[in-house]
Amino acid sequence: MNDEVKHSKEKQLFFIDIGNQRAELKYFMETENVMNVMNTYVPDSLRGKGIAGKLVEECLHYAKENSCRIIPSCSYVYSYIKKHPEFEAMLLNE
Repeated sequence: MNDEVKHSKEKQLFFIDIGNQRAELKYFMETENVMNVMNTYVPDSLRGKGIAGKLVEECLHYAKENSCRIIPSCSYVYSYIKKHPEFEAMLLNE
């Protein structure tokens, strides 16, 4: 399974294409350094394989490298950050 995370800045999207299916994490840049992570989606047949976690991790590393703060509108992203305290300082208004 090729599960390489790709990033489209233009579409504000991190994604993984597996076969003819796509898992994705959508975000919106509120400002130059505030990233609102809107949602994650993984097709039913690909769930339970850690794909959403890979998308979130890649997104958070990108945000950190670019000195962005995170608004976790997606509950999965919020839960992920709470389970990985190394990212908690990136939360806006925490």
